[in-house]
Amino acid sequence: MRATPDLATHRLASPDLLRSVFRRHAAGVAVITAQGGGRPVGFTATSLTSVSAEPPLVSFGIGVGSSSWPVIAEAENVGVHILGEHQEDLAGTFATSGADRFGAPTSWREGPEGVPLLDDVIAWLVCRVVARVPAGDHRIVLAEVVLGDPSGSGRPLLYHQGRFNGLRD
Repeated sequence: MRATPDLATHRLASPDLLRSVFRRHAAGVAVITAQGGGRPVGFTATSLTSVSAEPPLVSFGIGVGSSSWPVIAEAENVGVHILGEHQEDLAGTFATSGADRFGAPTSWREGPEGVPLLDDVIAWLVCRVVARVPAGDHRIVLAEVVLGDPSGSGRPLLYHQGRFNGLRD
């Protein structure tokens, strides 16, 4: 028999409630990149989702206040990078406001469609943006996979309880 939750502990919907609940949800860590105005931009995302296999579609969320948003808002193509547990520092760099995300020690190259591709990730995709859907203070970006490489090695980096973690055996 299931225990009935104590209704006295329930809280009304709020940004704090949402954050508290999702701190308990482990998520994979990705970095989204794009090129715009002659400069690369990128940010750490834990909202990456596989949407459809036919056609191959992914989605991710980005805050409209993000420094990367103006470029993502106009970009035709984006890079999606799945980070390995050895890339906690890289995830932190791309999550830090004002950081020089593409400066040393970040290793990257210009990929297909001019998309900045990060080196040494466990997998990457180049995607064509097909929609940007308003969602509160964010936009959900829907993108069709153009090409990619799943052959990197390592175990995935996760985000849980407000910090980056690796898988445990």
